[in-house]
Amino acid sequence: MTGRSYYFPEGGLPPQTDLLTGRAVFTEAYAVIPKGVMSDIVTSNLPHWEKTRLWVLSRPLSGFAETFSQYLMEVQPGGGSDTPEPDAEAETALFVVSGEIMVTLEGATHILHPGGFAFLPPAAQWTLRANSAAPARFHWFRKYYDKVDGIETPRAFFANENDIAPTPMPDTNGVWATTRFVDPEDLSHDMHVTVVTFEPGGVIPFAETHVMEHGLYVLEGKAVYRLNQDWVEVEAGDYMWLRAFCPQACYAGGPGKFRYLLYKDVNRHMKLGRPLR
Repeated sequence: MTGRSYYFPEGGLPPQTDLLTGRAVFTEAYAVIPKGVMSDIVTSNLPHWEKTRLWVLSRPLSGFAETFSQYLMEVQPGGGSDTPEPDAEAETALFVVSGEIMVTLEGATHILHPGGFAFLPPAAQWTLRANSAAPARFHWFRKYYDKVDGIETPRAFFANENDIAPTPMPDTNGVWATTRFVDPEDLSHDMHVTVVTFEPGGVIPFAETHVMEHGLYVLEGKAVYRLNQDWVEVEAGDYMWLRAFCPQACYAGGPGKFRYLLYKDVNRHMKLGRPLR
């Protein structure tokens, strides 16, 4: 294992003496949910999950996320679920940040440590248990799988980012790289979850403006992020949602690496509105 850092909120509440001014922002183009507002008072529970609480970072909602939901899960030792996913059409991606989880898929057991990743296709029969003495903490992405005639639904797989060499972005001298769990050319997948890493001072050198919806959770470090027309400071534990076509750029502030967990929808035709008749 490497010395990589994966931030996760500890909960609790700020003291009554704190000022109310913060960095939370919710707009039509983007949202910023800073780590300081992920307190005990905004956690949720789920049916058929034991010893579990979660923070909902995004959900399909008018004016907000359209394609996915993302949860920050915290499962106490021995907790979990034998029926975790209620929707047979939903695909799942899991990314572990602390502790250990045991995922049983169709009778086979898989142990995931920090940096561990799992993709579970729709209708998969799986269970999950916290498998360590400390709480297990992980991200859970859920999306309706967009089936295409002639393309097989992707199979389940398990990986760890520490075993994957990051792919440098072209013309960046290696200061901007992406750890990919899925081959971008594999059209069976309609979402990508990756880890993006910037060395100190690394930048996205233009305002990316494209069709993909994004969810970005900062795992490590700090940066100034361009969201639409605003520059926003972010740090480990902050979450950003960007709607499709929201301009984005980034400047990694150092002194260490700036790393985030990224979701985006990919590889499908745009849904067309029906003309009025």
